[in-house]
Amino acid sequence: MSEIIKIKYFDDEIERLEYIDGKSDWIDLRVSERTELKKGDFKLIPLGVAMELPKGYEAHIVPRSSTFKNYGILQANSCGIVDGSYCGDNDMWRMPVYATRDVVLEKNDRICQFRIFENQPTIQFDVVEHLTGKDRGGFGSTGKN
Repeated sequence: MSEIIKIKYFDDEIERLEYIDGKSDWIDLRVSERTELKKGDFKLIPLGVAMELPKGYEAHIVPRSSTFKNYGILQANSCGIVDGSYCGDNDMWRMPVYATRDVVLEKNDRICQFRIFENQPTIQFDVVEHLTGKDRGGFGSTGKN
């Protein structure tokens, strides 16, 4: 069974999103307006879409594997989370980027991708003096090899 996502495009020239069955369940997002960045610049890159996610879901936005190689930009928040309440007519998705070199992003360049995940279930914390799991030796304990 597939989930339905309502989507609003802010520009008729933005290529439509597509789910490519059997290839990947990540969906590419595109730059919605030509953007020039100088080395060291920070900018919220407009992605030209707003969505109503299914109830109980959130979207995770990350760079495509070729984004840094092709454009020299880094996603400033590492992974963007779009929660279900960010769903209004003016809630355009954006990607916060930091430029490591001068670059021009053209309209429809594919720079990031998203997929949806179910929200975390409600959890409670139980404070204890000791945990019952086997101790692995702390952070970085598996070594270099």
